Amino acid sequence: MEKEFVQLVQRNAGIIHKVIQLYVDHPEDRRDLYQEVLLQAWKSYAGFKGESLFSTWLYRISLNTVLTYRRRQRLDFSELTTQHDAAMESSAPMAEDGELLLLAIKRLNEIDRLILTLHLDGYENEEIAQVTGLSKNNTTVRLHRAKQAVIQRLKTWTKAKI
Repeated sequence: MEKEFVQLVQRNAGIIHKVIQLYVDHPEDRRDLYQEVLLQAWKSYAGFKGESLFSTWLYRISLNTVLTYRRRQRLDFSELTTQHDAAMESSAPMAEDGELLLLAIKRLNEIDRLILTLHLDGYENEEIAQVTGLSKNNTTVRLHRAKQAVIQRLKTWTKAKI
């Protein structure tokens, strides 16, 4: 069981890194949180029945662990994120396209951020609904709105670049 778990996690480690990167900015916190996600996944693995893909299950574990971590923090993350994003936006015209996209996605609320990331990873709306606990229709609407928000933000930043 342990060997199987390790292999599955190694194949899907990018999921953990991606979710953490979307919600946590400090490298030391990211490393700690990665270990916490692994611990939570291992503790929950015995209950994994294979009713969904392992990657979908791991997304859910990763997201729940990250959001729990953020709730435990005493700092006002919205204020810190706003300050960080304002600094990044001032340098946004200099940033590369991938960095701009990541910054635009990070400006979305937590659930929309996850929905769009899962979509970009190739998950279908039904699978995204399983991970988020939302209905398929709600997922579809939120995905559309998240895409529009990111496109609008990128257009705004691109105009500032010209």
